Amino acid sequence: MAKECYFNRLLVDIFPNHPLFKETQWFVTEDVNVEHLLDVFTSVDANSDDIWDVCVGLMRHLFNHKPRLTVLEPKIRGLPDDHHYKPNCLFWLAQLFYTVGNYAECKQLLVHSLELGRAKGCVYIISRALIVLAATNNWLGLYKEGIEQAEEALGIYKQTNHIPSQVLAYQQLSLLFHGNKQLDSAEEAALKAISLLPDEDSPLEVCQCKQVLATIYCSKGMREIGTNYFRAALEIASTFNLHNRLYWIYICLARLLFDQGRFDDAHTHFEHAKLHVVNDMYSLGHVTQLQAQLLCHQHRFEEAKTEALHALSMFEKVGAMDCLEECRTLIDNILHLMGQEVMVSSSKLWCSLCAH
Repeated sequence: MAKECYFNRLLVDIFPNHPLFKETQWFVTEDVNVEHLLDVFTSVDANSDDIWDVCVGLMRHLFNHKPRLTVLEPKIRGLPDDHHYKPNCLFWLAQLFYTVGNYAECKQLLVHSLELGRAKGCVYIISRALIVLAATNNWLGLYKEGIEQAEEALGIYKQTNHIPSQVLAYQQLSLLFHGNKQLDSAEEAALKAISLLPDEDSPLEVCQCKQVLATIYCSKGMREIGTNYFRAALEIASTFNLHNRLYWIYICLARLLFDQGRFDDAHTHFEHAKLHVVNDMYSLGHVTQLQAQLLCHQHRFEEAKTEALHALSMFEKVGAMDCLEECRTLIDNILHLMGQEVMVSSSKLWCSLCAH
């Protein structure tokens, strides 16, 4: 009975802007038990659609409540390509890799899911894989490829007249255009996204759009307008307790302050960002690494090393391979700079002794 209860509750829609989100946070303490049961059941009956449906529910809960990888990965990869649930399982497995910053692995899984979707002629699978591929390519710096994928997804969403998905596609296009230095196109896409939804009905989406616009205007040198959009996004996120949005807004503001040379204010905003990390070790590692970089820039090398080592530990726990490599490089650079500082201090001391 307990198992059935767990599994039924895994089939509930649990996205952060869904009314039942708080009611499903029981998963944070039960995730390992549920995962263990599913590992056993998939071994007993790997052909059961019901079991794989629940596995998808598990990965969706992990994605929303406790981002990490899953021990079910080998079994998902081992499903035959003609298995009914393989495209969906691959998609949500890719989402987990996305949440821990392993974008190369995420992309590989999404490409496979997309291929299976195209073979089935399933518009839903195709469009969903395309939009997350676009987001992944944005992180990988492959902006032109991402733009093509977001535009294809947008075309599908226009045909189906699904407004929320059109907003998502325009948002992603805006980010990709911004990364590709096409700032006017980025602004146009962001404004199109925000025009499709009324403020009162879609606070999360409106908040995201205003955050994107803030970043674009700051990049265009229009910092006052950009700051106003950041404030508007911050007000919406605070009103509706959108912790993930608050996290990213404070990260963006901290980077902006860093570029202005306001390092103490940047530190404060990084600390604010940490307050809005909820059961997400990857995000905590990310902001900790950014703090280490800031401390390094200030020549506070011991503090920078401590923060970078903390970030490294967190990335190791969630299996964020790309971030691990980047963090190790940061630590090597900090140690190198510390060594140079010791050499300079020793040289100054020697010169002082010689002068006497």
